[in-house]
Amino acid sequence: MRIKVINPNTTESMTRTIAAAARAAAAPGTEILAATASTGPVSIEGHYDEAISVIGLLEAIREGEQQGCDGYVIACFGDPGLLAAREMTRAPVLGIAEAAMHAASFVATGFSVVTTLGRTRIIAEHLVHAYGMGRHCRRVRATELAVLELDDPASDARRKIVNECRRALDEDGSGAIVLGCGGMADLARELTAELGVPVIDGVGVAVKFIEALAGLGIGTSKRGDFAPPLPKFYTGRLSDMAFQAPGKPSAP
Repeated sequence: MRIKVINPNTTESMTRTIAAAARAAAAPGTEILAATASTGPVSIEGHYDEAISVIGLLEAIREGEQQGCDGYVIACFGDPGLLAAREMTRAPVLGIAEAAMHAASFVATGFSVVTTLGRTRIIAEHLVHAYGMGRHCRRVRATELAVLELDDPASDARRKIVNECRRALDEDGSGAIVLGCGGMADLARELTAELGVPVIDGVGVAVKFIEALAGLGIGTSKRGDFAPPLPKFYTGRLSDMAFQAPGKPSAP
């Protein structure tokens, strides 16, 4: 099985963190293809960043279709471009926020999300409701860490994340923590041991869910809104993004 794990930002060091978490979770025989977006922002910390990042993400999905990938993971907690990606492929596509929240609901009656900046906390709150997780998610908490600070030892990021996790357990009454950034993926196992509750990284969970879905032969429905994009001309700088179904000519 071949799973492509896509970092929709352009920071290679974050891709390495995400790739390590994905490979640690993958079963023997599962090949992880880790990809960094070829274009877009160095970090994704708002609606504008998300919108711009989707182009690089979709390019990576298109390349993955040529690579014979059996599934895709979008390794950004805003799950940018998730529905558009599902239009492009029959393979299962999961975002790490969606995967992590569902996993948390399996193992605790309530969970808290610990994320980066306050502005991304608001985005995560929208996803909580979009995914029907409102009755499970007790609170989304911001550490006010910029995404790129997660890679900077001088930022004291780990201590800030741990302290916010402890406040979540004490103040929210949560039984599990969801880490709200792909750049936190390397912390899940050690924080689980340190805090004594499930601390869930969406990268690893999404890989396992893709393995299950693909292993069962369950792919993305091509009926209704997840049917392939309509072939048509795109103009301007995005002209090469026009969708062409396999084996069919381009739009006239």
